[in-house]
Amino acid sequence: MKTTVKLGLTVSVLWLASLVFLSGTLFPHWEEGAGQGGEFKSGAALELNQLSKELHRMRRQNDELRKQAQQLRDLVEFRATDVEDNQALILQEKLAQANNILEKLNKDGIQRDSYRGDVAAEARYSCISNSPSVQQEKLLRRIHNGVVEIWYYLKAELQKVKMLSTSEKVKEKVDQMMEDAGHQQRSIIVDIYNLSRVDNKTIWRTKEAKSLSDLVQRRFQYLQNPTECNTAQKVVCNLNKGCGYGCQVHHVAYCMIVAYATQRTLILQSHGWRYAPEGWEKFFLPLSETCHDRRGSSTARWGSSMEKMAKTQVIDLPIVDGLNPRPDFLPLAIPEDLSERLRKLHGHPFVWWMGQVLKYILRPQPRLAKELELAGQRMGFQHPIVGVHVRRTDKVGTEASFHGIQEYMVHVEEYYLTLERTQRVQQRRVYLATDDASLLAEARRAYPQYVFISDNAISQSAGLASRYTENALLGVITDIHFLALSDYLVCTFSSQVCRVAYEIMQTYHPDASTFFHSLDDVYYFGGQNEHRQTALYEHKPRSRDEIALAPGDTVGVAGNHWDGYSKGRNHRLRVRNSGLYPSYKVEEVVEVAQMPTYPEVPLQVPSENSDDEIKVKSFL
Repeated sequence: MKTTVKLGLTVSVLWLASLVFLSGTLFPHWEEGAGQGGEFKSGAALELNQLSKELHRMRRQNDELRKQAQQLRDLVEFRATDVEDNQALILQEKLAQANNILEKLNKDGIQRDSYRGDVAAEARYSCISNSPSVQQEKLLRRIHNGVVEIWYYLKAELQKVKMLSTSEKVKEKVDQMMEDAGHQQRSIIVDIYNLSRVDNKTIWRTKEAKSLSDLVQRRFQYLQNPTECNTAQKVVCNLNKGCGYGCQVHHVAYCMIVAYATQRTLILQSHGWRYAPEGWEKFFLPLSETCHDRRGSSTARWGSSMEKMAKTQVIDLPIVDGLNPRPDFLPLAIPEDLSERLRKLHGHPFVWWMGQVLKYILRPQPRLAKELELAGQRMGFQHPIVGVHVRRTDKVGTEASFHGIQEYMVHVEEYYLTLERTQRVQQRRVYLATDDASLLAEARRAYPQYVFISDNAISQSAGLASRYTENALLGVITDIHFLALSDYLVCTFSSQVCRVAYEIMQTYHPDASTFFHSLDDVYYFGGQNEHRQTALYEHKPRSRDEIALAPGDTVGVAGNHWDGYSKGRNHRLRVRNSGLYPSYKVEEVVEVAQMPTYPEVPLQVPSENSDDEIKVKSFL
C-alpha cells in the first residue's frame, strides 16, 4: 500500500518536471530572433516584448512547480520514516533523480533549439509576413496535447493512489496536489493560448480560415450547378438510410465527398424521407439550382470496374459501409491541394473538411433560419456557454454506456475554471441537449450555480415513439445548431449528433479542434478508412496490456482511454501488436488524397475582403 502511494507521488514529481520542461522550451528560437533586431520591423518589437512577458510568466510558474516538487519530497520523507526497506531507499533515489532533472531543465531548457537553419529562417520570415511557420503551429499543438494528456495521466494515477491508501493524511495531500496541479495545468494552457496570439497571428488565422472556406464553398457551387444537366456526370444518393438524423446527415456528407472527388454532380433522392415526406428541401436548400434529374445516357452501381465507371454518366452509390472498391479519398482523407494550408491552420484537418461539407449541404431554408433565430432569443442563448449533449434511451446498453450528469459537469467546470483565468465570467451557462426529459430538472437541482438552457419539448419529441416526425426533426436540428454555436462541447463521440455538432462548430472558428471533451470515443466517421497515428518516441511495454513502439511505427487507433493511454495496433509487430501505449508518444497521421483541383474556380475573389469573417468566440 505504502509503496503504491510513493510511486504515485514519484509520478507526480515527474509530471512537475515535465511541466518545467515545457515552460522552458516553448518556441526557444523566437528568443534567438529577438537578438537579430534588424530583421524584425515595425510591430515585431511589440510582439517580441509581449512574448518576453509570457516567457517571464512561465519562469515564475517554474519556481512554483519546484516548490510543489519539494513538498512532494517532504511528504515522501514523512511516509518513509515508518518503512525501513529497500523500496523506500529506491524511492528516495528516484526523487533525487527527479530533482536533478528539474535542475538541469531549469538551467538549459530555455536554450534548447531543435529548429535551426532553414526552419529558423522560415520563422523570421513568418514573423515579418504575419504568417506562422508550419513547425511553429505543429509544435504548439504538440505541446498543448502533451499538457492535456499528462494531466489525464496524473489525475488517473492519483485517484488510484487515493483509493488504495488508508491514510487520511495521504488522501488529503493527494486532493491538495490535484487541486494545485490543476491550477498549474490551466495556467500553462492559457499561456500556450497567449503565445499563439502574441504576434497577432489571430488575424492571419481568421483570414486564412475564411479564404479556405470561401474557396471550398465556391467549388461545391460550381460542381453542383453544371450548365448542362443532361450531359453532366452524376452520382445518385438515396437519403433513406435506415438510421437516425445524425447518421443520415453523415450519409449525405459521404455522398458529397464522393461527388467532389470524382467531379460528378450529386443528385439527392429524398422524397418519402422518414422524417419529412416532402424531402430534404422542406428544411434545407436544394443541393443544386440547375440539376435535379438523375437520368443519363448510361447508369451503373458503384462496384463496377473503375474503367467502366469512368465511362458511365450516372453512378448509384451504396452506403459507405458497402462501398467496394474503397477509394483513398474516403474519410479521414482531405484534398491534397488544400493539405498544406490545412495542416498549418487546423489541428484536425479532416474535421475542418467535414465541417465545410456540412456547411454546404445543411444551408437552411429561410423559414428554418428564422425558427433557429427565434429559438435562440426565446431560450436566452448567450456566450460564454458550454454545450452538453446527453444521449440516453436507445443508445444506452447498445452503442454507449450510461453516463451520469456529474460526469459531464466535471469537464464543464474545468472549462469555466480555465476561462476565468482570462476574463470575468458573470454567469456560467450550459446548453443541455438530451433525449431524457427528466434530466433538465435533475441538472438544475444538482448544479444551482449554473444556468441551464434547454427546451424540454425537444427532449420529449426525441423519444422513441415520436422520433421520426417533423417536430422531432426540427428539435434535433435545433439542438445541433446550438451545440455547434457553443464555446465548448462535452458529449460522447459515440453519438452521431455530437459528432455533427463538433464538425459544424469548426465553421465558426479558425480552429476549434480542441473545443470538446468526449466521455467515450475519439472522433471518427462511420465507415471511415483506418484511423492511423505515427509513433514519435520509443515505448517499452511494462505489462502484457501494453505494446512496444519505435519512432516511425504506424499505429491503427482503437481509442483513447483519457487516462494518459490509448489503445491500438502496431502495424510493424506480428505478435503482441495490439494493446495500450502512452498517448503523448504518437501523433495523428493527416491522410491526403488526390482530388480534382477545380481550376475553373479562382483561388480568391474580391468578396473575400468583406467584413463577413469567421469570428473567434473562444480560446480553448
